[in-house]
Amino acid sequence: MDVHGRDLRYFVAVAEELHFTRAAERLFVSQPALSKQIRMLERTLGAPLFERDRREVRLTVAGAALLPHAQRVLAAWETGQEALERAKAAQRATLTIGMSTSPGRGSMLPAIRSRFTAEHPTANLTLRQVSWDDATAGLADGSSDVAFVWLPLPDAGRYRWVVMAEEPCLVAMAEVHPLAGKDVIDFTDLLDEPFLALPPSAGPLRDYWLALDARAGRPPVIGAEISSPDETYEALVGGQGVCLLASGNAPLVARSGVITRPVHGVSPCRLALAWRADDHRPLVLGYARAARRLSERPAEPDAEPGPKPDGA
Repeated sequence: MDVHGRDLRYFVAVAEELHFTRAAERLFVSQPALSKQIRMLERTLGAPLFERDRREVRLTVAGAALLPHAQRVLAAWETGQEALERAKAAQRATLTIGMSTSPGRGSMLPAIRSRFTAEHPTANLTLRQVSWDDATAGLADGSSDVAFVWLPLPDAGRYRWVVMAEEPCLVAMAEVHPLAGKDVIDFTDLLDEPFLALPPSAGPLRDYWLALDARAGRPPVIGAEISSPDETYEALVGGQGVCLLASGNAPLVARSGVITRPVHGVSPCRLALAWRADDHRPLVLGYARAARRLSERPAEPDAEPGPKPDGA
């Protein structure tokens, strides 16, 4: 049998008051409605819960047996509701920041945090590492509220962003590579080299790191696919190919056996703080506003411009 929590609340109120009128006032319902609900509960349970006469209301044996259990159920549910509300409040006060590589770059994260917490002192910030196969760093599936991403973004019209850093591209390769002796490498010297590529799910970002716009229509040779710094390092030191990367990310792969060199002929890399264009929650816009103030750049419009981070 299914008994609603409302029925138990009505039963407990009458059992504790032993008076239908007082119980109805306590529950903010009419006395006839309460009496009707108790009769329906008794029919559902198949036993009378109260003995009634003109002078008093008494619990039956069945009612007395049910009362302590009903009270415990209601107390447990109240505790559950309180826990739920705390969880909802914590979720509302928590901002999840996605990233595929650490955007350390001159203490960027602490600088944004200090500006953000000045406006939202009770907010919690959670950092979330996301694999390179998701170029949005969790924005697309909603697992991140804001994210540090490399441009271009797939499905760019869904997002707003602020460019936080613009860095020259480097090329990483095994230190035994024939081009490793050059101080600066022209991209035309790399056209026939096998490249390490992001997974196809990275969309236009995969194309960017393969420098398709600098190849004059010549398709790249893919030596291997990579989705993390460790995979990249192993592929580089193993001679499976070369790869482009932002200068700020060079320490991720420039370890024993791997070198990086400046490369001419490709556009600079742009690291951005991005968020979903339709997400107007105060914490999201507050973090975007803090990032914009740090970068001292206006937010860039996408194909379908949304509101600026400060709502202006």
